[in-house]
Amino acid sequence: MVKNLDTGEKVSLLKAEDQLPQCVNPLALHIMRLTSEYVSNNSLDKEDISEGEKEEDAKDSPRFKKKGKRLKKFLSKTASKIKHKADEQFHKEEELSEEESLPDIRSVKATGGQDHFLRVWVLKDHFTYFDDMRQKYNNQQQTPSDETTPESEKQTTETVTEEDYADLSRVGNSEDVSDPVSSANIELAVFATSPFCTYTGHTADLLDISWSKNYFLLSSSMDKMVRLWHISRTECLCCFQHIDFVTAIAFHPKDDRYFLSGSLDGKLRLWNIPDKRVALWNEIDGPTKLITAANFIQNGRFSAIGTYDGRCIFYDTEHLKYYTQIHVRSTRGRNSKGRKITAIEPLPGQDKILITSNDSRVRLYDLRDLSLSCKYKGALNLSSQIRASFSHTYKYIISGSEDHCVYIWKTSYDFGKFTSVRRDRNDYWESFKGNPCYYLRMHYSSTNFEPIMNKPLPILGGVFSNSSVSL
Repeated sequence: MVKNLDTGEKVSLLKAEDQLPQCVNPLALHIMRLTSEYVSNNSLDKEDISEGEKEEDAKDSPRFKKKGKRLKKFLSKTASKIKHKADEQFHKEEELSEEESLPDIRSVKATGGQDHFLRVWVLKDHFTYFDDMRQKYNNQQQTPSDETTPESEKQTTETVTEEDYADLSRVGNSEDVSDPVSSANIELAVFATSPFCTYTGHTADLLDISWSKNYFLLSSSMDKMVRLWHISRTECLCCFQHIDFVTAIAFHPKDDRYFLSGSLDGKLRLWNIPDKRVALWNEIDGPTKLITAANFIQNGRFSAIGTYDGRCIFYDTEHLKYYTQIHVRSTRGRNSKGRKITAIEPLPGQDKILITSNDSRVRLYDLRDLSLSCKYKGALNLSSQIRASFSHTYKYIISGSEDHCVYIWKTSYDFGKFTSVRRDRNDYWESFKGNPCYYLRMHYSSTNFEPIMNKPLPILGGVFSNSSVSL
């Protein structure tokens, strides 16, 4: 028997699977079987209710309508100003010199999903740069013995050493390759039409992907394996076996010889890649020991994990010892128990983190006192691994949604202009309809382009759908 979290009703597993939303993925089904809990399909048609949100009667009052008209008038007046500033910024970006626009990690994206393949995509303007990088490495590593060795006898998986890491990092950071200029007749193309490379090796659905600053790439899967790749290589560099599904992985922001992994076995592991072993580990407490999100914060000083029951737990990275925790939940209503955390994103320089959870909310917390700074509403996220993220300037937040839309919020507003608006809640968002799939993770491209009121937003760098993951 499984329990409906919305109604409290207990039904058989077969009946519960029939009532699940169409967007439920294999990972969500696995977690449902482990926890005996699920969210019914009719929840997709309901507006989620959290603390202090019972304002239906007030919306019908003349006072509310009057304020709504004033706000609409204010937004319409400022729309043209915002568009003018965005256009200015966009043109300034076009005037950057060739040296200033050398590719960085934002120039590449990786996708993976239910087809078990990991694909790497590069910006069209930088395709030659990365192709030269791969050719340069292949030429350096080629030996006479390699030419005579049959392909069937070559190993496809290698153990990475300290020397390998140093060599590959130098390849990724070489600055003697000029930045290619894209063809003028393909102005709207952002990424190359075909993948730069496609990696095989996983035998089940991919769950998470993480890039390092030196173009190393980690992928985790429902085959309980984490694999290491590099954009200059065609084969898997190393494999890291786990006991259960690996739901979250993250490179250390300062030293990409280490990475963090979170698994459904309830263990948080800090891996040493050259040694191919677990350097440190810890296990979460509680009745539901399922890790569903993980990341480094404060430039690697702390490690943060998210759990199925809505806890965000912090550990001291140096010793991986428990530090503190936040219970991400509403103060009352059906979400007061806490729902699955699907993403943790740090806000550099402000000691804040962005947490996405399965109650259709994105929350910004202040790490200085663990208080809620703001809550962002609009997107629908009841069972998927949807992840909100910041723009590269950290002025905006973008998120996918189960209603096939993409949502964008300002990270912060000048609330002095809104006399009746709660400062801890952000209901002002822009959205646009996408393809008939569920957008799980969205990213801004490296182009410095500001969102414009009621205008198309050509600023996205990737899509993570129900059949393929875009990062």
